[in-house]
Amino acid sequence: MALSQKESGAYYTPPHVADTLLRWAVRHETDRLLDPSCGDGRFIAGHRNSGGIEQDSLAARLAIAAAPSALVHEGDFFAWAANTAERFECAAGNPPFIRYQTFKGPVREAALRMCSNVGAHFNGLASSWAPFLVATASLLKPGGRLSFVVPAEIGHAPYAGPLIEFLVRSFSVVHIIAVKKKLFPQISEDCWLLNADGFGGATGTIRFSAIDSLPRRAALPRTYVEVPVDEWRGRWKGRLRPFLLSSSIRDLYSSIRERREGYRFGDIAQIGIGYVSGANDFFHLRPSEARAMRIPAQYLQSTVRNGRALPARQLTREIVQRWHDLDDQVLLLRLPKSTKVPASVAKYLDSEAAHAARAGYKCRTREPWFSVPDVQIPDFFLSYMSGAEAALVRNEADCTCTNSVHSVRLREGIDAGSLLDAWDSPMARLSCEIEGHPLGGGMLKLEPREASNVYIHTARLSKRDSAEVANGLQAMREWRHYGTS
Repeated sequence: MALSQKESGAYYTPPHVADTLLRWAVRHETDRLLDPSCGDGRFIAGHRNSGGIEQDSLAARLAIAAAPSALVHEGDFFAWAANTAERFECAAGNPPFIRYQTFKGPVREAALRMCSNVGAHFNGLASSWAPFLVATASLLKPGGRLSFVVPAEIGHAPYAGPLIEFLVRSFSVVHIIAVKKKLFPQISEDCWLLNADGFGGATGTIRFSAIDSLPRRAALPRTYVEVPVDEWRGRWKGRLRPFLLSSSIRDLYSSIRERREGYRFGDIAQIGIGYVSGANDFFHLRPSEARAMRIPAQYLQSTVRNGRALPARQLTREIVQRWHDLDDQVLLLRLPKSTKVPASVAKYLDSEAAHAARAGYKCRTREPWFSVPDVQIPDFFLSYMSGAEAALVRNEADCTCTNSVHSVRLREGIDAGSLLDAWDSPMARLSCEIEGHPLGGGMLKLEPREASNVYIHTARLSKRDSAEVANGLQAMREWRHYGTS
């Protein structure tokens, strides 16, 4: 049975990109080439002495037709890799990008077990492409090479850390090439390129190049930053995104942090996600619905449903009252765990909508199903996904929020008075860009752990330093394609 494109993670590589990677990987006609997820065969068709693995039966037939001299195996790559005695001089391709939610079951277990056997230990959130690269590398001969398309997540995702640690322990050269112009215009996520050479060796540095676009038949970039692995691990917490910036801006950013004229956001606040109701349409009521059902006010809590609803800087009671006047769906049904509720509430909990809601996973796995957990009244809200910049908004209306918005609670004794001004400074905005990551479509995403690392500078910068920070901010927005079509 053929898998959908989304299920298989298959987005076929543009011909000029495939041609470039083959030229990087293959050095002799006799080199044996492996493509662990060969799709329609465009990599293995470019070199006569090739082998490919493909789980999708239709794609496998296309690969056989495109590369009649290649040996194509139909089936799961990890099962094949665990049993083959074949070894290769080089490997190239575009591994399937299957997120952890669908990369599961026996296939995932076999993949992670194979990676652990060679010293790469991934957590439960790893997408499929990272184990693919580790398993592929384990099939190389000494001195072998990898040339692959990789998601730009290699520059920031926590699960990319074990992959890069494996690569620097296993290859003499590890070169990551960030490409600003999209390699796959049809998808929102960016892709970079990885070249690793000298399997069986090791290196203490990562070569990192940032280029605007990939020319046809490009050579490996000769201009790169040598990133010491210790610096990547320590100062930059396993992230390569800061190296999209010039060295002068990186050095300035580091020096400002070292002056200690400010603080990490996580030092003064706890940043977490809001509540998960499990059935938003059931638990979120319009004021008119609550009145019609005679739900007492003590069981209703005004809430921020998403970041788009947040105003600039302050959420006031007047703004929330306008939401009520517009009859927006902004009242959370907040019930205690006790089953003693008024008759009007009990009637709603026995309605057809309630029976549908309690069948959902989140509701049926909590006790009691109707009591939404983790409802908090934060001091501030922080946008989870943002356009120009991450918005910090003071909660003056005693609202709660869903998990579409971050909940920010100040630590005891912290004065919130100057926080908003400091957050709106160019330095804090640049820090959001460095610590956060692009989501696609030009959006900036800040996970709670990333938001905790945002540096909030409280002193005045010099005119020169301010200009450098502004240049860095503009550069990072360009790399996530904010404001571009």
